[in-house]
Amino acid sequence: MIIRDIYGNFLKDYFAGNHEIQVLLHNHYGPAEDMPVEIFFRKEEYMPDIEVFALNLCKGKILDIGAGTGGHCLLLQKFGFEATAIELSAGACEVMKLRGVEKIINGDVMTFEDQKFDTLLLMMNGIGFCQYEDNLVPFLNHAKKLLNPNGQIIFDSSDVAYLYDDEPPEEGSYYGEVDYQYEYNGNKGEWFSWLYADAKLMAKVAKACGYKMQVVFEDDDDHYLAILSLI
Repeated sequence: MIIRDIYGNFLKDYFAGNHEIQVLLHNHYGPAEDMPVEIFFRKEEYMPDIEVFALNLCKGKILDIGAGTGGHCLLLQKFGFEATAIELSAGACEVMKLRGVEKIINGDVMTFEDQKFDTLLLMMNGIGFCQYEDNLVPFLNHAKKLLNPNGQIIFDSSDVAYLYDDEPPEEGSYYGEVDYQYEYNGNKGEWFSWLYADAKLMAKVAKACGYKMQVVFEDDDDHYLAILSLI
């Protein structure tokens, strides 16, 4: 059976105390992998350096895009920031509310333009929600409607060329466009695409949209953190 919000379902079950659940993440480049659900509930001491660094770069009024279970929003609230979470999954929004996130929008950021912010935050490769390379420009142009003067976009992403060491990616598409499907309790969610944009591509697209990009953190696995600011 195809479950529409399977992501929200397993997050709710895990939060309710069922920590033995198994979630599989299917893909088109190799065998399915176990999805460690606990990573969506990481506390500050277990967050990777790149995420902690990103939170310390936040300023002003913040919109956490694709907020998941709200871990980053909870920390920002603790630091005294006004942080708003926006998330498509209704189940994830339920979890966020129970965890204490104060401001939650259950919706699509691409149709949201009711407020302006000083920081747009996209963590855990949150910019991947764009799905395809061609959707980066529409997102960055839409983001201008959400940013205050001197606002910034903080995001992380990765270069995943290593996935295709054994077999080249499909011709005619960017290699960072990866398809996934969750499986939980014998049910599967809908296939979805997730974008991993290498830094060179992001810098090129950002410049075309009127942004300056600064890479502020990189690790040995081609994972990077960057800030976009309007020129």
